[in-house]
Amino acid sequence: MPLPSTDNAPHTPATTDTKDLLQGVCRLSHLGVIRAEGEDAAKFLHGQLTQDFSLLGMDQARLAAFCSAKGRMHASFIGFKRSPIEVLLVCSRDLLPATLKRLSMFVMRAKAKLSDASDAFALYGLAGATASEESTAPWNLTHSGDGHRITLYPALGVPRQLLVAPSDTAEPVGAKLSQDTWLWSEVRSGVATLSQPVFEAFVPQMLNFESLGGVNFKKGCYPGQEVVARSQFRGTLKRRAHIVHGLSAMQAGQEVFHSTDAEQPVGQVVQAAPAPAGGWDAIISLQLAALESGSLHLSAADGQSLEVLPLPYPLLDDI
Repeated sequence: MPLPSTDNAPHTPATTDTKDLLQGVCRLSHLGVIRAEGEDAAKFLHGQLTQDFSLLGMDQARLAAFCSAKGRMHASFIGFKRSPIEVLLVCSRDLLPATLKRLSMFVMRAKAKLSDASDAFALYGLAGATASEESTAPWNLTHSGDGHRITLYPALGVPRQLLVAPSDTAEPVGAKLSQDTWLWSEVRSGVATLSQPVFEAFVPQMLNFESLGGVNFKKGCYPGQEVVARSQFRGTLKRRAHIVHGLSAMQAGQEVFHSTDAEQPVGQVVQAAPAPAGGWDAIISLQLAALESGSLHLSAADGQSLEVLPLPYPLLDDI
């Protein structure tokens, strides 16, 4: 698929120096934890989220979404079993209270209890040498003395992990990694985390979740399942997530315009972070037609230029 013309858009290719910045440990205070406990915990979540939790092994994590009846994402999670009767869901802290309240409405007779367990755990991002030396695929899970380590998608080839540790566990050893640098690595990994400004803005495929292991099309029903399946199998999906670079600050929820249309936005910023080499990088959800010609701009058709960068993974229909 051709990329849009990006005259005057700055380009900041990955350099060895930039990759060297992705080394260390970052406390992830912007994330929280929902705990589901009880013999029906996994079964209950299986019926509410886009991924298979009934067959979830103790050595796996899941990327998943909780959707409305119209298939629009209320929240995204990284979920895993801490024990056969306990599942933890890591999500954006600003969405946690409303998400917990809505999920709890559907528990009914299920033998499961949901709670906010954010204070019981400390969350860390590990990059480079501080991540496990074992080479594993994304969403692999290991349990160790310092907590639960989940392999994430790399950023610029640098390995990354999410560490979920009991709150009284000593902080992992390693250089301090700034939150801005970690958030930038999240953007460059191409795996979006939903937050309040983009609540109910996307179906999962608009963020490439089907290509990242975030949707299971063989599992049973869940809220929005028919819409999500129809988008996948009837060719109705017209948006995808892409990574872009611009000179000035960007933030979730901002609109993206095409150079030929000042009236209607063609995309929306999902998340953004300052780039170490200058400017800002962002994940945007973008109409596929906008990539065919012209250029992309933030907030208005004559706003700052945005350069589309390569995705670090193949999309499902490109495999």
